[in-house]
Amino acid sequence: MADLGETLRARVETAFAARQPLRISGGGTKAFLGETGNAAEPLHMGEHRGIINYQPGELTVTVRSATPLAELEQALAQEGQMLAFEPPHFGDNATIGGTIAAGLSGPARASAGAARDFVLGCRIINGRGQSLRFGGEVMKNVAGYDLSRTMVGAFGTLGVLLDVSLKVLPKPRAQLTLTHECSAADAIKQFNAWAGQPLPITATWWQDGQSHTRLAGAQAAVDAAQAALGGEVLADDQPFWADIREQRHAFFAGDTPLWRLSLAPATTPLSLGSCADRTLEWGGAQRWPRPTQDADTIGAAVTAAGGHARCWLGNATPRFQPLPAALLKLHQRLKQSLDPAGIFNPGRLYPEL
Repeated sequence: MADLGETLRARVETAFAARQPLRISGGGTKAFLGETGNAAEPLHMGEHRGIINYQPGELTVTVRSATPLAELEQALAQEGQMLAFEPPHFGDNATIGGTIAAGLSGPARASAGAARDFVLGCRIINGRGQSLRFGGEVMKNVAGYDLSRTMVGAFGTLGVLLDVSLKVLPKPRAQLTLTHECSAADAIKQFNAWAGQPLPITATWWQDGQSHTRLAGAQAAVDAAQAALGGEVLADDQPFWADIREQRHAFFAGDTPLWRLSLAPATTPLSLGSCADRTLEWGGAQRWPRPTQDADTIGAAVTAAGGHARCWLGNATPRFQPLPAALLKLHQRLKQSLDPAGIFNPGRLYPEL
C-alpha cells in the first residue's frame, strides 16, 4: 500500500500557513468519545494503511495509522501473538491510529499495561507541516525525547499520527474465568489481595454482587490459580470478555449518562448521591457509575478521592474533568511546541487546547 504521508504533510503545511483548523478523521469509531471540538475541515487519513515491518521474533510491529485494527490483529494472530493491552474496536472501521489517539485499553490493562506502555516509537506530522520521528522500532531504543507516548490519548491535538511501532506479546496458552458472589467492597479487597500474589490474573469485573476473574497463561499456572482461588468456572468466557471490551454488555445500554472513574484500586466504593459504583474493572481502578449530579459535583467528589472523572456516554458538560492549573499549563506548552497555530482538533480534548 502506498505511503500517503507526503500528501498529508503538504495538506498540513498549507493549513498552517492559512491558520486553517483541521479535524483528523480515521474510521470514525471513536467520534463519541470526548468533546465534539470546534468547526474544522476534515483531514482524512484515507488509505494511509498497511503493516510496514513485522518482526515476530522480536515481538515488534510498525504499522501505518489508518490500518484497520482487525487487520493488524489478524496478522498478529497468525503468529500466535496479540496486542497485549487488548484494545476495544467500537466498530468494524476501527484503526490503530484512532486506538492510539484515544488511548484505549481493554480488560487486560491492569495486568498487561496501558496502550502507551507498548508504544516504541512513531512518525507524526506536527502543526508546521514537518514530518518528525520519535523513538524507534525496537524495545532497546533510547535515543531522543520520548514524545511518542504523548500521542497516546491526545485525541490528535498534538499532531497527525502517521506510523506507530508497537511491542506485541504471545497469546496465552490457557484461559478460564472464575466467578464469586461478593459485595463491591469485598470484591475490591479480594482483587487487591490477589494482585499482590503471583497469580496469572489478566482481567477482573464486578457487577450486581458477582465478580469475574480471568486467569490466562501457561496451563499449569492457570490450573494452580484455579485451585487456590476457588469459585465457579464461567462456561465459554471468550464472548463475555469480548462484550466487556466492546461495551456490548447489557450494563452499557441506556440513556443515562455513563461516567468513567479512574481511582486507586483499593479505594472504597464511592457514593455519588443515590448512585454508588455500579461496576468495577481493572481490580477496582476503573469504575462505571451512572450518577445524576452535574459534572462539577461529580468531578469534585472524585478528586477528593484522589481520582479522575470523565463522562464516557451522555451529554454532560464538560466531558473531561478540568485539569489543575499547573498541569493545564504543561499541556498548553506542549501544544504550543508541536502545534503553534492550534490547527489540530481544536477543542476536542479541552477548550484551552
